[in-house]
Order: sequence, then structure tokens, then C-alpha cells
Amino acid sequence: MLAGVSLTWYTWLEQGRRINASHDVLLAIGRALRLNEAGLEHIISLTEPGTEAVDAPTELPNALSRLLDALMPAPAYVLGPHWEFVGWNAAQEQLYPRIAQLEPPRQNLLWVLFADEATRSLIIDWDIHARQALAEFRSATSSVRHDPAMNELIDLLSAESGEFAKWWPEHDVSGFETRLRRFQHPAAGELTFQYQQLTPAEWPNLRVVAQLSIPGDDSAERLAVRHYLV
Repeated sequence: MLAGVSLTWYTWLEQGRRINASHDVLLAIGRALRLNEAGLEHIISLTEPGTEAVDAPTELPNALSRLLDALMPAPAYVLGPHWEFVGWNAAQEQLYPRIAQLEPPRQNLLWVLFADEATRSLIIDWDIHARQALAEFRSATSSVRHDPAMNELIDLLSAESGEFAKWWPEHDVSGFETRLRRFQHPAAGELTFQYQQLTPAEWPNLRVVAQLSIPGDDSAERLAVRHYLV
């Protein structure tokens, strides 16, 4: 009643029948269900056909490589359409040395968060950040949800992470949110960074993730100096 659709029509929608659902009607349903903006965008994206291939560089563009270097000493990296690591700077490798050793499909932010046990001890309040990242991942990757690489990643994570296998079917979605993330680094001690994300205009299927220093905090400097002690 709140969405202005009939009970029969809504029942058919939930049953997955082939009915026409305009964007306006879906938005009305989303608002009736009290979805936030990320949820409304996601429900619309599900009506659009997913892509089997994404036009994105497989190697880090030189301009983005220089951008990562310019962000030093803040740890930063570039993600591809499935959140695979396309490139990173020296500070990111100091924070998470294993990044340079991983091979596809495990060279991926979601795999690092959920399937690498070392990450759980590195990220303080791991469960909170992992759930938030998973909701952001579902929202950000809706356009590639049917392609083979995505299916391979989901199958791998479901097999190797109990938390992923439990949380993925919950279908949580979220837009990116700037936030603080704390790490317990084995050499540099407790580190705090502000998590920020940028989308390059020239390569919209890539995303630059920077972990920025907080004014008055020396986390980046301690990481740069003390990682050699590990």
C-alpha cells in the first residue's frame, strides 16, 4: 500500500516472475522498505544486465603509479572491478607485506580481509570493518555480478572463509564511507589512518584507496621507520 502497488503484483515480484518493474516503482518499494541511498541504487542496479567483461586496465596506469607514490608515506593502493589489487605503494607493502606475494585470484582485497588469518590480527575490530567492506563490495560490484571472475571469487571466499559464507547471503549493501581504521602492526605498534577512496575520471572502473594520516598523529612515520624491524 505504501509503495502504491497491488498485493498480487508485489507477490509476483518477490516470486521472481517476469513482470515489468519501472525504476519509479522500484524506488517506491525501496522507500517503503526504508532503504538508504545505497540500497535504492542497488535495487535499481539489479534490474540492469550485468556485464561479462569490464573495460579496465589490467596493469597500473603510469599516472596512477605516480599518484600512489605522491601519497607516501600514506599506505595506498588501486583496486580493479572485482577489488583485485592492480597496484600499491611502498607504504602499503610495509603495512601488509604479503600483498606482493599473492597471486590471482587471491591477490584481492576481499580475499585478504576474509581468508588471510594474519589480517584478523592486523586490523583492530576486524569484524566491524570486514562486514562494512563486504556491504560496500556488493554495492560496488553489482555491474559485474554475473561474470566468471566474480563467480570464481565468490566460490573461493565461500570455501575459505566461514564468515564470508555466512554473511554474503545476507545481501547487505552500503556506499563507501570515510572512516578511521586502526591496525596493530607487529613492528610499528598501533596505527590509525583515515580510510578514503577516489575514482579516477579517466579509469572509472578503478578505485584509488588511500589510508591518510591524521593531523597530529605519527602512524605513517612510525610505519615507514619500524617496518624494517619485522
